[in-house]
Order: sequence, then C-alpha cells, then structure tokens
Amino acid sequence: MIRLTDVEMEYENGTDAIRGITLNIADGEFVFLVGPSGSGKSTIINLLTGELIPSAGRIMVNGFAVSTISGKQLPLMRRTLGVIFQDFRLIEKKTVYDNLSFVMRAVGASPKEIRKRIPYVLELVGLKDKALCHPTELSGGEQQRVAIARALVNNPTTIIADEPTGNLDPDRSLELMRLLIRINELGATVVIVTHEKELVNRFEKRVVTIDGGKIISDQIGGYVGGTIHG
Repeated sequence: MIRLTDVEMEYENGTDAIRGITLNIADGEFVFLVGPSGSGKSTIINLLTGELIPSAGRIMVNGFAVSTISGKQLPLMRRTLGVIFQDFRLIEKKTVYDNLSFVMRAVGASPKEIRKRIPYVLELVGLKDKALCHPTELSGGEQQRVAIARALVNNPTTIIADEPTGNLDPDRSLELMRLLIRINELGATVVIVTHEKELVNRFEKRVVTIDGGKIISDQIGGYVGGTIHG
C-alpha cells in the first residue's frame, strides 16, 4: 500500500514541487503517473523511495512511515521496492548474472538463494540464455530487461519505474510494458512514471495526471492535461 496524505515538498531554493497531494495506491494496482516536464513526477518518486523527506504531510509505503523513517528502517523499506531507471545503471564489467547477484548479496541473500532466484527471474524477463553476457553485448531492450530483473530479484512487493521506455523504440517500449503488466499480474504493485501518450493510451489502466505539483486527474485510461489527451 502506498499512501500520500496532504504531502507538500518545497526545495531549499523555494520551489514548490508538490502542493498538497493526497494519493492512495492499493496493493496489486498498476498505475501510470504522468504529466509534463517539471510537474512533480520525479519528486514523487524520490519521496516514495526515501531520497527526499516531505516538507509537510504523511507518506506510507508498504507499512513504513517514510515521512518520519529512521536511518535504520530506511534500508528495510527499500527492500520492499524494486526501482527501474531510464538509464539502466548496470555495471558494465560484470555479467548479467553478477549484476543480479551483487544486488542479492547486498541484502544478505545466501549463495543457495542466489542460485535459485536468478535463473527464475531471468526466465521471467526472457533472458535465460544471457546470464553470462556483459551489458555491452546486449541490445538496449535487453539491457532494460536486465534492469527489470535486477528490480525483481529481491522479490519486492512494489515496482517503481521512472521513464523505463525513454531509451527504447516503440516496439521495444510496448514489449517492455507488456512485461511489466505480466509482473503486475503475478502480484506486484507497479507504478510507472512516463510522458509517452501513445503507450499510456494503449492500456486501460489507472492514470494519475500531475501538473504544477497537484493531481489534476485520476481515472482509468487516458492521459489528460498538458500536451497529452486521452
């Protein structure tokens, strides 16, 4: 469960990035978070992951009070999240398998757990034959699938994807979105930040539109406001 209640975020330079947002995302939901550049989407992602603390209001993420979270609890909260970035952020000198095992070892997984989990996740994202490849040997779409596998490998309850299709062509973007929908159908909550009108409008999913730091629409299907309309 993700719950933002009367959340405000003012940066030190005086910019009001978020202005009194209240938003609930239930376990197992699939939500697009959309809006024009500078609308506050990235700020919300940083608030959900604990990178930022709100100026006012309350944020709950998977049972953790992020707005008042302690340094000891923050890593525990982040283990419930799998975050996918636009720029992949893979370690080029490590194989696909080692990129994933690195993330699992970081949270204390045993060698047995690593050997069991990685093949399963790679098969899920369609990369079961790429375990020994390095990122530079893969296409952009394949690298993004590795990034998704990395987000999944510690079995988080929530996936947050920040412009995950930004570096992909339309066909690969559609393929990636279908994969994220499949992951959602397996039980994970999925929140996707994007500005891609055509992609959002191909799926009848919940769309939360943000502009000027406020929610201007929350509906099933269709990106409204700014330059994009359903």
